[in-house]
Amino acid sequence: MLGEQPVPRPALLERLVVAAGAPATPDRTPLPDQVVAEPLPHLHAERAVGCALGQVHVPTIPSKCLVGCPEATTPEVRWTRSRRCCATPRDGYGDRPAYVEGGRSVSFAQLLDLVRATARGYVAAGFAPGDRLCLWAPNSIDWVVAALAASYAGGTLVPVNSRYTGHEAADLVDRTGASLVVVADGFLGRTQVADLRAASPLDRVREIVDVADLPGLADRGAGVDPDAVERRADQVSPDDVADILFTSGTTGRPKGAMSVHRQTVGAARVWGDLGGVTADDRYLVVNPFFHSFGYKVGLVTGLTAGCTLYPMATFDVSALMRLVQDERITVLPGAPAIYQSVLAAPERADLDLSSLRLAVTGAAVVPVVLIERMRDELAIDTVVTAFGMTEAVVVTMCRDGDPAELVARTCGRAVPGMETRVLDPDETGAGELLVRGDLVMLGYLDDPQATRAAIDDDGWLHTGDVGVLDEQGNLRITDRLKDMYISGGFNVYPAEVEQALLRLDGVQDVAVVGVPDERLGEVGKAFVVGTASADEVVAFARERLANFKVPRQVEVVDALPRNLSGKVLKTELRGT
Repeated sequence: MLGEQPVPRPALLERLVVAAGAPATPDRTPLPDQVVAEPLPHLHAERAVGCALGQVHVPTIPSKCLVGCPEATTPEVRWTRSRRCCATPRDGYGDRPAYVEGGRSVSFAQLLDLVRATARGYVAAGFAPGDRLCLWAPNSIDWVVAALAASYAGGTLVPVNSRYTGHEAADLVDRTGASLVVVADGFLGRTQVADLRAASPLDRVREIVDVADLPGLADRGAGVDPDAVERRADQVSPDDVADILFTSGTTGRPKGAMSVHRQTVGAARVWGDLGGVTADDRYLVVNPFFHSFGYKVGLVTGLTAGCTLYPMATFDVSALMRLVQDERITVLPGAPAIYQSVLAAPERADLDLSSLRLAVTGAAVVPVVLIERMRDELAIDTVVTAFGMTEAVVVTMCRDGDPAELVARTCGRAVPGMETRVLDPDETGAGELLVRGDLVMLGYLDDPQATRAAIDDDGWLHTGDVGVLDEQGNLRITDRLKDMYISGGFNVYPAEVEQALLRLDGVQDVAVVGVPDERLGEVGKAFVVGTASADEVVAFARERLANFKVPRQVEVVDALPRNLSGKVLKTELRGT
């Protein structure tokens, strides 16, 4: 049972040349020995025309294009064998706003200047090509600059969950061997720098930089030869590792999923194209930048589409609705909990949210009534759902025009360049979902065993989810082979929580499961054997784990139910 077939993998196209200017009808005159491809139906005619030697291929874009080409997103795009990425701003496109945060607005041209200056600051701090930079901060324009500068300086970005404790963040810093760490010291009233240093000696870290001090770092880089930094950016290959996003597995140990530049940019493009994101959109990003939903199909999609992004550091439903009204926001992706909060907000009736035209949701089971209310009560023209994971950011996606029930009950069809397959389906058609294609990660950082367990010899990624594919290839997730549950849009892996709680004196045994929650979809419930009280368990968890991982319910029991082999019967616990 297969979804759409992927584009052949061998790349014939190496670099992007963009002729910037106002959107115009592209010249489709065939060139010698070239194939001219018409744009897909969901693209406007002026947006893209692919010209390749013998075949059309998924874009392979170097990291510099993320900051070098945004002012030329909507005009004609030609793919050639050129070794450079060129963008010549004209018609004032570079002056269009790329980011707006509070009273601060940054144009695409200003963004490029900021990234170049920060990249020189990194070089002055000893950041070398191939080095890794951990970024531990909430959504902001400064986050974007810090992240893109890492790529521009030839390094690899490692986003860190802004809700992590110092112990959790230090673990990722140590395991990646990061040479630079950028933090938002004081975020949520915490002491991130002190917490990091208390948790680890940080042996390989040259410097910890407060994201608020990026201008000072840029000043330090003023003496660095700008041409040297440009040469670094030019040398970045589409097949160099762009980012390492950490997830967790059934062992509870976070695993770093590695993606190359062509995959990060490719995921952003396909998501934006299928969603119909354009340069005229105003895109509110409440999904955190440390997550692929906020980073790859938020930050990067904004650059590939040329739209204006509004980063939101923390979710506040009242502030979100006021921003939608005041800035006439058109695009608002997010977990179902975001839209449920908006619909339930008493002040919604007093605000004008009519500018919203596109909503993309996923990460949890979506009630049919929610999709209907989003379309009817919020008057959002296009509401679609999608399926992805850290290891393969965009796998399936609904399309504009799909009926509400299909959008709510399925995750849509495979996106171009990806395949879906159900392994050993039962009589209902359900089996483990396998995915394959251009957007599947390279593998897990320093963990070949876990990589082999996840990706088989034929390139299929075993998701651990149980799904069904209908005759049209629409995917419906029915269960999870793994114990992971989703709380407010964030993946929570019980094994990681259990290992943390077992360090508490008075906890002899523990099992954590996800239980239904009206607002967050699911929350954790811990079944504890021992003398520790429920309050002690929660307090200990808050010290060691991010807030979304902390169990909301704790039940002290005499023993955990187990089978003959000693495995905890979590199905029984979920039923209690």
